[in-house]
Amino acid sequence: MVTLQSKLPNVGTTIFTRMSAMAAECGAINLSQGFPDFEAPLGLREALARATMEGHNQYAPMAGLPALREQLAHQLQVTRGVRVNPDTEITVVPGATEGIYCAVMASVRSGDEVVVLDPCYDSYAPSIELAGGVAVHVPLSEDGFTPDWQRIRAAITSRTRMIMINTPHNPTGSTFTVQDMDELERLVEEHDLLVCSDEVYEHLVYDGKRHCSVLQWEGLRQRSFAHYSFGKTFSVTGWKTGYCVAPPALTAELRKVHQFVAFVAVTPVQQALADFLAAEPNYPQGLGAFYQAKRDLFIYALRDSRFAITPSSGTYFQLLDYSAITSTPDHQLCEQWTRELGVASIPISPFSQEPPERQVLRFCFAKSDEVLLQAAEILCKI
Repeated sequence: MVTLQSKLPNVGTTIFTRMSAMAAECGAINLSQGFPDFEAPLGLREALARATMEGHNQYAPMAGLPALREQLAHQLQVTRGVRVNPDTEITVVPGATEGIYCAVMASVRSGDEVVVLDPCYDSYAPSIELAGGVAVHVPLSEDGFTPDWQRIRAAITSRTRMIMINTPHNPTGSTFTVQDMDELERLVEEHDLLVCSDEVYEHLVYDGKRHCSVLQWEGLRQRSFAHYSFGKTFSVTGWKTGYCVAPPALTAELRKVHQFVAFVAVTPVQQALADFLAAEPNYPQGLGAFYQAKRDLFIYALRDSRFAITPSSGTYFQLLDYSAITSTPDHQLCEQWTRELGVASIPISPFSQEPPERQVLRFCFAKSDEVLLQAAEILCKI
């Protein structure tokens, strides 16, 4: 029998796959995996049908369709106030996870250290490990899951190559502030670091706040890979399409890896996105109000529950603090409530090297109002 020594011996099936499978098995309301249960815009779906019927079914250019990259450059100028060159600074990829992987593989060499902020998205550390690097885990503050810059600075060594950030943050829903970005800029310039910035929930920011992108700080922009997701913005997670924005020198290196990982993103999907953005350029700007209404509905429906709730600042995830209910570890409680109550959520312990002190579960509110109210009714009975 042939055996293979695993390159990722500590990695199993992701928590998202496991909890969604359990939700389906139990017939539970699935507030675990982050995908909407409602349709994408009709115009976008029609654009995809047209793209396939009109023959946009062969390989796109490796960097992405020019028409889509031009629309993205326009969006960045309008929403972020930054100018980027669509030919040399934007790469369309089959999902932000692939873009992040390519950025890490292009940048991190054997023995390099990469700072990640726990709880961190579960693809970061495996990508670093596959590149031969070492993930250095620094916990976010326990009160608001915000960066602890003193601890981050203390983790920097002569071997540190990159810091990975995620704002708005999955799984906690926190966001970086202007002060955080200022501090990050000082840090990376002082230590000559690269930044891998996961900004896939950029348009889902609430309560009058604005998303802070690395592209808006010149010292960060020149040394950052910024990653975005059409799936999150247009409710088409199954289309697995995103893009990476980086200065020309970093983009060139990312593309060297990308071309041998996936080569291209799906052509008719790219054409549909380009056509829809040309026809509905303001669509992304309306997402914040749309999802804030869902967040507020979910929180209000839980007002008589035993959970402690701090409203999410961004993403379409809401943490519920269950410390007044039970001391059961989060991963056990998720499974228990999925089977016994019929509501599936996500524990945050799989996103951290050390068990988190706070007892919280992550619930996705990118669902129909009826589903959110039904889940809240069940949770209020605990």
